[in-house]
Amino acid sequence: MKEVSSSFNYRDNLIMIKGFGFILLFALVLNFGFAQTRQAVDSLHRQLASAKDDTSRINAQIALCLLYRLGNTDSSLMYGEQALESAERINYIPGQISALGFMCIVTEQRGNLPKSLELGFKALQLGEEHRLETLMAPALDGIGEAYIILKDYQKAINYLRRYILINQEYGSNDEGLAYAYFDMGVAFDGLNHLDSANFYEQRSIETFGKYNHEEPLVYQTLGDIKIKSGKPDEALEFYQKSLQIALKNNERRASAYAYNKIAAFYKNNNNSDSAIYYAHQGMDASRVINQKKTILEAAALLSELYEPGDTKASLQYLKIADTYKDSIFGAGNIEAIQTLVAREEDRQKEIKIAKMAYQNQLKQYTLITGLAIVLLIAFFLYRNNQKEKKAKLLLQNKNDVIEKTLSHLKTTQAQLIQSEKMASLGELTAGIAHEIQNPLNFVNNFSEVNAELIEELKGERSKVKGERKEEAENEILNDIRQNTEKILHHGKRADAIVKGMLQHSQKNSGQKEPTDINALCGEYLRLAYHGLKAKDKEFDAELKTDFDETIGKINIVPQDIGRVILNLINNAFYAVNERDKQQAPGYKPQVIVSTKKLDDEVGIIVKDNGSGVSNNIVGKIFQPFFTTKPTGLGTGLGLSMSYDVIKAHGGEIKVETKEGKGSDFIILLPV
Repeated sequence: MKEVSSSFNYRDNLIMIKGFGFILLFALVLNFGFAQTRQAVDSLHRQLASAKDDTSRINAQIALCLLYRLGNTDSSLMYGEQALESAERINYIPGQISALGFMCIVTEQRGNLPKSLELGFKALQLGEEHRLETLMAPALDGIGEAYIILKDYQKAINYLRRYILINQEYGSNDEGLAYAYFDMGVAFDGLNHLDSANFYEQRSIETFGKYNHEEPLVYQTLGDIKIKSGKPDEALEFYQKSLQIALKNNERRASAYAYNKIAAFYKNNNNSDSAIYYAHQGMDASRVINQKKTILEAAALLSELYEPGDTKASLQYLKIADTYKDSIFGAGNIEAIQTLVAREEDRQKEIKIAKMAYQNQLKQYTLITGLAIVLLIAFFLYRNNQKEKKAKLLLQNKNDVIEKTLSHLKTTQAQLIQSEKMASLGELTAGIAHEIQNPLNFVNNFSEVNAELIEELKGERSKVKGERKEEAENEILNDIRQNTEKILHHGKRADAIVKGMLQHSQKNSGQKEPTDINALCGEYLRLAYHGLKAKDKEFDAELKTDFDETIGKINIVPQDIGRVILNLINNAFYAVNERDKQQAPGYKPQVIVSTKKLDDEVGIIVKDNGSGVSNNIVGKIFQPFFTTKPTGLGTGLGLSMSYDVIKAHGGEIKVETKEGKGSDFIILLPV
């Protein structure tokens, strides 16, 4: 909802990015003030024609996109698309972000809300990925305005607050901030928070005053606030003032809104002649700039105004209103918007998860470094101690030396086995962190919503008896109860995940217990995948499961079998990842975990389409300390331990493999 100079409140950042080239162009636009003039357009066209490099040409096109958007949105989008195409071709990220942000605003003003949100979200993604947050302000503004049109005022406020925070963080206080304050006032007015709405509109007027500018749209919002406050005469004065300023500055967009506001005022006061006159004026002004929202408003007003006496005219304008309403709010558009919003919310969740994983990784690295130092010290102490023991053992009987050496080897072997078990716990950490974060996010979000609902309930109950709405109070209480149930549900989810983690890490009692083998396989597949993704963000593979639901529960030691399954899945991920690095054409990594009930056995199969195992070493893979991985990436104990665990359960583990095709590891356990 901004005029010409709303976009360049990021001049300080642009200086850092492209030096004086950006600034000269943007200063040229700003020096002509808020009105679109032929002199400004001609100057920018000369800049475009004389541009000596791609970036200068792109900057001129972006400035023309901004300048044309009030009077000629077709030209505005044409220059924005040209700038975006050129910026993408030379990978000029600042140009891409700015072009996307301004086109987000223009398409929102034209009524194409799905396209506006698509462009805005893409600008945010580029700005966040390249740490150019200061260039994201136009996109944040356009997204906020789109949500205002959709009447999702809280989301609009969230994006506009990000706009204001960016402005404050980078120390600029220009015209764009004034428009952000204006939009915040519109959003709070939509929520009927009139004090907050009036506060932000006054802030907007103060900020515009620094640039000797009067924004007509601000006075329309102040008029709306007066209507809701029961002061219609003051409201009309604000609407008329808005119209006078818009006409003086030749701002057709603002004048179209003002005509419609005045028409609605006269309609509500039963002055149909004046209402019809101003509604027609609003329709004419809207059509000149093809502004769908105000055409819809004017057509709807005229349809209602003509209904009592001129049914034909009323029906004509009703059809126009329905056409433009469907163009803006049709089912296809709403579905597209919902898809875009869901995708953006998922992206923001992924960003939060990635940040948390990065922080956890830093903590893990710190812990590992400390542990390495301790182990190094222990190693030297141990080595010195062994030297002393060897000196003494040389004086003792040969049989004693052999006996002590064997004892030491057994101890070392036990330590290695325990280390291998603990390594599996470490690999699960990132996966568990990902799993537990989801329910915790729900708990936090619903708790915040409950806090807001309680404040709303307090506000409702603080009203005098005649103004209180019992139905609204009951709805709020019902929402609080439903949110509390969701908090309890997701809290239990988090509790179950933590219990599963503790069960995995606790000392193995060796006792068998009835276990759902399908659930066990699914859990370890999911945790292993997220654990590897946390360490290697480029890793990706298609995961499939095929579980036999007739198996039921079988008696096993779940911690031991879980470690076996985890080891086989990790080996499968390693195999497909290594083959994927070879960049074979058409190859897509895939890991399949399945179960099957046989006559008196249960089969667990871990299948991958990696490089497979060559025939000359396949017979050695279950031997202790044998590994096909490079030095430092494997101890050679994983499959050996798995073999021992399965044998201890009275089962069998085997491999079927074809070199270059993949491997199937098959576990058979007695029922």
